[in-house]
Formats: sequence, C-alpha cells, structure tokens
Amino acid sequence: MSTALKWFKSSYSGSEGGQCLEVALAWRTSSYSNDEGGACVEVAACPSTIHVRDSKLSASPELRLAPQAWSSLTDWVRR
Repeated sequence: MSTALKWFKSSYSGSEGGQCLEVALAWRTSSYSNDEGGACVEVAACPSTIHVRDSKLSASPELRLAPQAWSSLTDWVRR
C-alpha cells in the first residue's frame, strides 16, 4: 500500500517564506493491485474531490471526480 503523501502549496504562499500553508493527499492503493506492477490504481479522497491515478506511471495523470460521480463509478464497477 502506498503511504506517500502528495503536498500542495497554498496559492496564498509567497516565495519569501510568509504564509506557507501546505496540504496533502494520502494515496491508497487498490486491494486488486499487486507487487508485480499490475493493476495499480490509487485513490485519494478529499471532501469535494476523489483523485484517481495509475501508480505504475511516474508522472501519472489524475482523474478527479465529484464524490457522487465516484460513487456511481464504483457501483457500476461492482455490478
């Protein structure tokens, strides 16, 4: 399971060191992923957005979904 956090600096943070606030996404690896590089999907949940990425790619694009869209997607996959 991936425990790496992805940190984002606040848009209000300046380059002089003032008002530096960072937040992080905690990525969780799918239970269907394995140690051999197959089916590596990771998810990071926030209150207003669910982030999804492929952990096999070093610079993976992220799919960002509203919680309702994520729920609909996971319901569809389960069926």
